Amino acid sequence: MKKIINYFLQGLIFIVPIGVSAALIIYLYKNIGKIGPFSNDLLNILFLFITITLIGRLSSSIIASPFKVIFSRLLNKAPLLKTIYSSVKDLTKTFVGQKKGFKQAVFVKIFDNSSIERIGFITNKDLQSLNINEKRILVYIPHSYNFSGNLFVVDVKNITPIDAPSSEIMKLIVSGGVSDFKQDLN
Repeated sequence: MKKIINYFLQGLIFIVPIGVSAALIIYLYKNIGKIGPFSNDLLNILFLFITITLIGRLSSSIIASPFKVIFSRLLNKAPLLKTIYSSVKDLTKTFVGQKKGFKQAVFVKIFDNSSIERIGFITNKDLQSLNINEKRILVYIPHSYNFSGNLFVVDVKNITPIDAPSSEIMKLIVSGGVSDFKQDLN
């Protein structure tokens, strides 16, 4: 019973701030005319956005640091959860962060005696830390209609670069090929 209560409290630690934030933003949006210094709704929304952004900037250094330490300690107690969390975090950073992991889209020839190729993304060209020779690279091949995929170690000779934006290629793969493809001709 003690573990259940502990898990419940840990769940609250993660859910309550999100719920309170959402409720506060909805409340402020509905009452923007009463709290904003401007008579124009658009200016009030802009004022609300700037105010929340400034509070976020200040709180990231003052408030968020202790929570990051607590969260890190919790993850260290659960190694499997830490592995899953860090993998999801890295994948998220790949799509929206500074580190763009899916920069180079490629065709991958899976079988030598076949003309069928898969579409994927080079994720790592230097595999020496894994004792894999330099003629092989890591290629991630996403699944269609899903957020999963497979990671393959592929000989460089079986790779053909695709001259198209990675975002369009990803959209094409995830949609199962039915998405409109927009080639940037600039």
